[in-house]
Amino acid sequence: MIGIAADDYRGRYEARTYEAADGAKLPYRILRPQDYDPQTKYPLVLFLHGAGERGDDNVKQLIHGMNDFARDEIRAKYPCFVVAPQCPKERKWVEVNWSAPAHEMPAQPAAPLRLAMEAIAGLEKEFSIDPDRIYVTGLSMGGYGTWDAVARYAGRFAAAAPICGGGDPAQAPKIASIPLWVFHGAKDGVVKPERSRQMIEAIKQAGGNPKYTEYPNAGHDAWSATYKNPEFYAWLFAQRRPVR
Repeated sequence: MIGIAADDYRGRYEARTYEAADGAKLPYRILRPQDYDPQTKYPLVLFLHGAGERGDDNVKQLIHGMNDFARDEIRAKYPCFVVAPQCPKERKWVEVNWSAPAHEMPAQPAAPLRLAMEAIAGLEKEFSIDPDRIYVTGLSMGGYGTWDAVARYAGRFAAAAPICGGGDPAQAPKIASIPLWVFHGAKDGVVKPERSRQMIEAIKQAGGNPKYTEYPNAGHDAWSATYKNPEFYAWLFAQRRPVR
């Protein structure tokens, strides 16, 4: 059960379900800013979980990373909305082969990602959200989803932080101007670090200046160190979408 341990703050996430016009549903959790004031515009973070947290219980997607965002010190310093949708079993944030050395971005978004983006659009009407400070981050399957989201919806995000994922290098010109901080474990045997390295190289070739952290002794878990790092939050919440 969430929220029992003294240092477990995941009970702060409200359980909700988004229902699309066609009846499709997507469970999600939302963390509201501390002392929410509708007169203030707040940033929003979209978090995409990994493959092991898929389902329909609207709980498992909070296992990794979400406790860090809900800590007292982070909420006090960076008041924001955090939205954590849950991908159904047997589905993906982007329908590609994770073990492949490369992939092309599918023509259409995967249904769970599309629903997540629709849910955010609805939340923008309900709450006071800063459209110039919407961010996306995710791990493993969610790292792939982060790369897909930032390329597919390039105009929506002020920054992206994909963790141990992979993207389509051909999309690099679309995202070269977007602030990116990419993370991977050098000893990752699940998603090879080459998947992040090739994206970094492609973005640099396209004129971008992405940040890249490769943990020399880490395996697949590159997220624990990332979401515990104060510098990550300082960087993320400093980003704004350019004036359009």
